[in-house]
Amino acid sequence: MRIGMVGTGYVGLVSGTCFAEFGINVVCCDKDAGKIERLKKGEIPIYEPGLDDLLEKQIKSGRISFTTNLKEAVSGSDAVFIAVGTPAREADGHADMSYVYAAAKEIAGALEGYTVIVTKSTVPVGTAREVHKIVSEELTALGKSDVEFDVCSNPEFLREGAAINDFMRPDRVVIGTDSERATDVMKALYRPLYLNETPMVITTPETSETIKYAANAFLATKITFINEIANLCEKTGANVKAVARGIGLDGRIGSKFLHAGPGYGGSCFPKDTLALTQIGQKYGAAQNIVETVVWVNAERQRSMAERVITACGGSVDGLRVGVLGVSFKPNTDDVREAPSLAIIPLLQEEGAKIAAYDPAAMEEAAKELDDVEWCESSYDVCKDADVLVIITEWNEFRALDLDRIADLMKEKRIVDLRNIYKTSDMEKRGFHYLSIGRREVKPPAVSGLQKAAQN
Repeated sequence: MRIGMVGTGYVGLVSGTCFAEFGINVVCCDKDAGKIERLKKGEIPIYEPGLDDLLEKQIKSGRISFTTNLKEAVSGSDAVFIAVGTPAREADGHADMSYVYAAAKEIAGALEGYTVIVTKSTVPVGTAREVHKIVSEELTALGKSDVEFDVCSNPEFLREGAAINDFMRPDRVVIGTDSERATDVMKALYRPLYLNETPMVITTPETSETIKYAANAFLATKITFINEIANLCEKTGANVKAVARGIGLDGRIGSKFLHAGPGYGGSCFPKDTLALTQIGQKYGAAQNIVETVVWVNAERQRSMAERVITACGGSVDGLRVGVLGVSFKPNTDDVREAPSLAIIPLLQEEGAKIAAYDPAAMEEAAKELDDVEWCESSYDVCKDADVLVIITEWNEFRALDLDRIADLMKEKRIVDLRNIYKTSDMEKRGFHYLSIGRREVKPPAVSGLQKAAQN
């Protein structure tokens, strides 16, 4: 089989490479000539563990190729995937569908025989029908109304940092179409998963499009819920990690996405929760819970800066604040809607001097953040720091030499927004340690005689 992939961003590149691994011939198309030339050489424009090796393998096999010529991607393909961006519009926050619709019109011009046009991008409910209308009108205008096609919704559920595994071993594959012919094509494309008995949800385009938004909104709600519970734990003396474990063991709830922290970020949850509220408003079915989640999460990110200020006695003016992690989650260089982009500027407004380190995202973060000292390691961040703030839970931050950190820092003070350390370890070493939804650890009081001895 052969497919065309329009768009070589995160979704398009990962999906195209994985389809090639399934044995399908894939032609990826993008208007960015520079990106296409880099991809032909196997250079990856995004950070995704394992993708570079997999792409190199598929390029050598000849199953994947790259072009700026859309006709080359469409011609002879059984299916053409639209995987272009749908960013939120600055004016009103609605998904910008111009790239999707432009791609649909161009695809229509290149169609020659029966093809399934697949919307892989995250799109509002009704998009598949609109794409069908656009393609039909364009074919008529071009005198090609006899060319057959179907439109299918096939949303992606890829987690950044684990995208290859998510594609190869998904919880389910959602296929939204009214056409049996299109369904057969899609099943054939996903045959390796079908043979492994991966659940296939075959439904209407509208249902498929709603599933994508509903799934992300539900996960965002779980994150927001446990963050609210964490606030309660801090007031009552309870431990949010134990609470999360206690409720997560309930099979009806599950343990995933019950990790308290500074709020969700990234390219999906913020955009998709906002889009779902707008879809609800459009159809007169207000999504009140999700609207509250959007508001609470925005407040959550901002409140994290206040936690740091409180830990420093009410002021960070002139203090050196060390930051570990600026990506919105580990194993990605993505900083879109990352908590760091809210926390760092607020601390800077209060006079803090920021030193930061991230294993992958510093280059991207530097485009969004000014006046940050970017360091070469976690320990460089700690040098003469008045407080160390852990924002992203990269694995390499979980096993730092705490004694070395204590020696490097000006003040033994850590604000752990991801709960990656045990309070007992911090207490043992005399740190002032604040985490999320757990008791605050304060250093032992120093008596007057001890102070005199120290001096």
